[in-house]
Amino acid sequence: MAEIVRIPRSTMIRRKKGGILDRFESERVVRFDRLLTIATEVLEDGDVARDWLTRPARALGGETPLDYADTEVGAREVENLLGRLEHGVFT
Repeated sequence: MAEIVRIPRSTMIRRKKGGILDRFESERVVRFDRLLTIATEVLEDGDVARDWLTRPARALGGETPLDYADTEVGAREVENLLGRLEHGVFT
């Protein structure tokens, strides 16, 4: 999880002990969770969704969906891509 949301492992361990993430870390975790939930619904399998989120996507200029979703604007574009996939609109 730490690697996926780009929080150094040592920081994640410290945060887990303290029970609190900082604002930016929290935003990344919530963003990842939201995208994983949507991807799981669209792709109908959690493992497939996790794999899809970490593979380069042509529709995102060759970036992985998680890399593209480093900002909220990028995350919304990944959500739009998932919506297009869900409705059979290939880009």
